[in-house]
Amino acid sequence: MYGFYGRVLKVDLTERCFDVVPLAEEILADHLGGKGLGTRLLLDENPPGADPLGPENRLIFATGPACNGPAWGGSRYGVYTKSPLTGLYCESYAGGKVPESMDSAGYDAIVISGRADRPMVLGVHPYGVDFHLARDLWGMETYEAEDEARERFAPVGFSRPGAVVIGPAGENRVRFALIENDYWRSAGRGGTGAVMGSKNLKAVVFAGDRKRPLADPKGMAAQAKGFAASGRDNPGVKAYKRFGTTMMVALMNTAGAFPARYWSQGTCEHWEKIAGEAYHAEHDVTPNACRKCFMACGRLTTIKGGRRDGLRIEGPEYETIYAFGGLCMIEDMAEIAYLNDLCDRLGLDTITGGNLCGLAIEAGLRGRIEPVVRYNDPDGCAALLRSIAAREGHGAVLAEGIRHAAQEWGLEDIAVHVKGMEPPGYDPRALKGMGLTYATTARGACHLRTTFYKPELSGMIPPERIEGKAEMLIDFEDRLALFDCLVLCRFYRDMYSWEELGKLVELLTGLPGDKARLQRIARRVVDLTRAFNLREGMSPDADRLPGRLTREALPDGKRVTEQEMARMTEEYYRLRGWPAQEPGA
Repeated sequence: MYGFYGRVLKVDLTERCFDVVPLAEEILADHLGGKGLGTRLLLDENPPGADPLGPENRLIFATGPACNGPAWGGSRYGVYTKSPLTGLYCESYAGGKVPESMDSAGYDAIVISGRADRPMVLGVHPYGVDFHLARDLWGMETYEAEDEARERFAPVGFSRPGAVVIGPAGENRVRFALIENDYWRSAGRGGTGAVMGSKNLKAVVFAGDRKRPLADPKGMAAQAKGFAASGRDNPGVKAYKRFGTTMMVALMNTAGAFPARYWSQGTCEHWEKIAGEAYHAEHDVTPNACRKCFMACGRLTTIKGGRRDGLRIEGPEYETIYAFGGLCMIEDMAEIAYLNDLCDRLGLDTITGGNLCGLAIEAGLRGRIEPVVRYNDPDGCAALLRSIAAREGHGAVLAEGIRHAAQEWGLEDIAVHVKGMEPPGYDPRALKGMGLTYATTARGACHLRTTFYKPELSGMIPPERIEGKAEMLIDFEDRLALFDCLVLCRFYRDMYSWEELGKLVELLTGLPGDKARLQRIARRVVDLTRAFNLREGMSPDADRLPGRLTREALPDGKRVTEQEMARMTEEYYRLRGWPAQEPGA
């Protein structure tokens, strides 16, 4: 079948064995790759009620038909598992160079189960997997671990190996630990790194010589050439190449939607100090791209001057700037870059990390704990992040996630999260569609399932409007679900319309690419994520914003009420065909 390898690699760490299983063509046609296939496998393979940190929880890596070929924006992989942070569906994506190494091994998905009795590295290649004991890598930070794993355990006989690794946070099963590759690319959110750590799996190294067979190689080459020629003049592409996601700092503060001082403000006084313009002016910043990308949104940076002089990092991204520069009120971009680097080395998600530092600041101010960190206190944040990764002191409480920490410290009335995951940097009191996104997303508060800040900020639909918002949001969510099946980078969303996606699917796979068929696939995948959560005990009551965000207005008066959220959610359910109360809920 064109566009697919037609096989899954199943690895059992407990028994140190593997099996290569063929995939039925109808499964591929109905789900494509990436999110569709990964979610289907997760539902089929994971026992209901599985402990996220137990050996029975599957860790699934998957690429899609767009990977390792001519398609622009296709150097991406997805990870699918049951989240140790939320206890629900978990998905995460990363780019860089490693996705092509993963794909060249020649599998549509890799399903890892069991638990090794000692720290281990896997070497995945077209003929299966090699099991390597790697006790001396345990304890290493991510950069060193990636270099060592790739150098020592790359499958023999293949070029361009790539590794995914965890840091100390994953080893210690911090519930929001992540998976890193290419030093600065992160499969963050939801605790994928903790799942790897629970399996005593320090790294996976991929290599191979396989390529997906394309339905129309000449047509695909022509599409890629034309797409690049038109795309390079796209205003959004130029903006991302110039400033990357750092440009969002100015935009969100101007819109009054930049969460600051732990969710009590929609802007901060020092925002110009942490905006993209200042960062590029004060430091050595160069655009950097994943493979098969002409956008180059990454910021390959060397910090100039001050106590962080010489620090080299790709970043920070907007979400990290908001988390530490907004919620924790840190005013120096060099310090935010340092905290970003520290999280990357330890293997911690920066959005959750910044949110938990903000919660700890408030806990100290309110007398719930002895103050260990204050606003605009990068050293205090750094010390707290290290204690989280090591599960020491207050870090041991925070390592269990925001729900646990809020309960321990009596801060449930101010803790901001949905389903146990903290929102990214778009305040739903100013952008009400983002509130609907946070409430209904399967993995918890997440911006990437819809990126609905884009239509709200660009004038496609007013941010304060309620009527019709769910319908437009579903169209965005469905199209981006298809992105995650192929797997494509989010930042190509303005260039891959439904029509362009249809052409891409036909050229890659030979399958029909009409919009109605693609919508059916996307909606099937969204329904599967819902089915997984309901099976794991989630109630529809979980599809709501935290009370603080519907109870408290921003200083400028912007607010979203419980009634407004209920109206949008009801419309969303109706259009999705979901009952307000699921059977057994």
